[in-house]
Amino acid sequence: MTRPADPGALPAGVVDDRASIVRLYAITDGRTRPRHALSLHTVLGPGRRRPHPGVGEESAQIIDLCRQRRRPLAELAGTTGLHVAAVRVLVSDLIDAGSLTVPVPDMPDGADPSLQMLFAVSAGLRRKYPNAAAKAG
Repeated sequence: MTRPADPGALPAGVVDDRASIVRLYAITDGRTRPRHALSLHTVLGPGRRRPHPGVGEESAQIIDLCRQRRRPLAELAGTTGLHVAAVRVLVSDLIDAGSLTVPVPDMPDGADPSLQMLFAVSAGLRRKYPNAAAKAG
């Protein structure tokens, strides 16, 4: 005896977008906004702390990628196959946990330490206000 076709079933080979939305919701614990302002160009590096036990598979993959070399957020999203919004939330959590950092740009040799502080402040401001434009006096 054959069973009648399920009216809600999708044809073979068709992906249900609802499943991916539920997966992203589960990965980010339902959060849609990161705590840090992160642009697609924000470069991330490994942090000083090891990830806490029980960190998600996606977060562990992001940490491993950043340990290999510094990577921009857009590359992390593309490599992991996750939506950029989900990667922003995960990366923000990893920054808070100390597992990832936003490295300060390297200084030229012989640069004054106070100049290095200005570069660090400038990098922080660009992260916090990515759409701001600099205007001279």
